[in-house]
Amino acid sequence: MRHLMSPLDFDTKELDELFDLARDIEVNPEKYAHACDGKILATCFYEPSTRTRLSFESAMTRLGGRVIGFSDANSSSAAKGESVSDTIRVISCYADICAMRHPKEGAPMVAADKSLIPVINAGDGGHQHPTQTLTDLLTIRNLKGRLDHFTIGLCGDLKFGRTVHSLIHALVRYEGIRFLFISPEELRVPDYITDMLREKNIPFEEVIRLEDVMPELDLLYMTRVQKERFFNEEDYVRLKDFYILTPAKMELAKKDMLVLHPLPRVNEISVEVDEDPRAAYFKQAQYGVYVRMALILTLLGLTNQ
Repeated sequence: MRHLMSPLDFDTKELDELFDLARDIEVNPEKYAHACDGKILATCFYEPSTRTRLSFESAMTRLGGRVIGFSDANSSSAAKGESVSDTIRVISCYADICAMRHPKEGAPMVAADKSLIPVINAGDGGHQHPTQTLTDLLTIRNLKGRLDHFTIGLCGDLKFGRTVHSLIHALVRYEGIRFLFISPEELRVPDYITDMLREKNIPFEEVIRLEDVMPELDLLYMTRVQKERFFNEEDYVRLKDFYILTPAKMELAKKDMLVLHPLPRVNEISVEVDEDPRAAYFKQAQYGVYVRMALILTLLGLTNQ
């Protein structure tokens, strides 16, 4: 039995196989319409989610399986004080695979240790978001044709953004990646990440102004400033509109640069940018369904059906 806690749980060869499967699912959906007949996915979401939870549910439904679960900790026995360990032991009796989101870092790992079924980390605090990273990598691979030799700018909340942390850790395994970290001082990428990059001799630069680096980018990964990660309202209000991507700023970019965003968007990307062919964030959301379908099949051992 295998779990997915981190994007590093799959090596690059396994990721290629997963992405090839996701591509086949996209092209031949009818081939997989009954691959999970009789299987049940439990979605245990202790934090609010739209895209991640619904894309997991869509993925399992498209595979012919069924979904049970909860979308809020208050609608589960966690509200009565039940531990994650006990919850997953019970869920293991009801489902064949579980996707868990939790505000506490490491909670899905605790669940995986006690679970009798595969557990997928669907986001734990500000730590990891591996299925979003798989989505990001599939999007880059499909639209750029490669996962190496490019400059990527990560912009916004780089301190608390678990999608950013996961993506950086995944990309360092590929050759020729250069990072540009674009954030205010208060939201800079954590030291443990920059220390890791220095140790691996991977080039990176930290800047404040997005306009200064737009012409250099092959990919721009925008993030929102996450209100739920702040300890006080004043800091959030001061920083929430620090970066807004506009058509004027897009004019500074390469003709083939892609704009990614894990969503939800608040104000950090102007809606006018949606019409730009380089805006890939809604395609990214669609790829999230295909990669989660491939992941469910892989963890359930159903890839050869």
